[in-house]
Amino acid sequence: MPYKVAAFYQFAALPDFGALREPLRAICADLKLKGSVLLAREGINGTLAGSAEAIGELTRELLDGPLFGGRLDHLELKFSTASAMPFQRLKVRLKKEIVTLGDAQADPTRQVGIYVDPADWNDLIATPDTLLIDTRNSFEVAMGTFEGAIDPGIKSFGQFRDFATHHLDPAKHRRVAMFCTGGIRCEKASAYLLSRGFAEVYHLKGGILKYLEGVPEAESRWRGECFVFDDRVALGHGLRERRMEQDSDE
Repeated sequence: MPYKVAAFYQFAALPDFGALREPLRAICADLKLKGSVLLAREGINGTLAGSAEAIGELTRELLDGPLFGGRLDHLELKFSTASAMPFQRLKVRLKKEIVTLGDAQADPTRQVGIYVDPADWNDLIATPDTLLIDTRNSFEVAMGTFEGAIDPGIKSFGQFRDFATHHLDPAKHRRVAMFCTGGIRCEKASAYLLSRGFAEVYHLKGGILKYLEGVPEAESRWRGECFVFDDRVALGHGLRERRMEQDSDE
């Protein structure tokens, strides 16, 4: 039986995030879900896997259930499948940030760059004078990226600030487009660049995963595979598992 995988996040004010941990963990445990969820004052970020019915119940709880009380009304939610359970256990953790950058001015609940739908991404990154930046870690970039994208050469997202300080100039780089796996890192990075005076900042809505899901391979400007932080290792066009592709070649 294939498993359904839900990747989700939203920057939203959750001042009671500490009190949300145990009820959310209990809901996930009752649904026999595995994976990880991060809760912080700034929002929620998680990837969970289980049966299609369990993932459906989780989605309804996040969007409409009493625990969050409608606060996740703009939840970025993506689905994929796994031939085997891609996680070993369930973890629900409390963090200072749902994606760590370490700059209080980078607040996506106050300002954020311009979202670009996957269908419009190719046109944007082909526009002259657009600086295309991959905001992921260097080992992720090595597995795959968009044609012409700059690799910041970072080991963790928290180093993006140093990269921006030393290599980006708001007076010189008038149009910046960024992307990451699911959208959360480039969303915070866009908030950071806007706080530093960059005027025109774009980011891929739903991230690479949404692009690989919806853009036909024949029209794609993505090259390689997209690393994912679970036992599937990487996904290709159509969100095909690396493991499944390898098995089919044997």
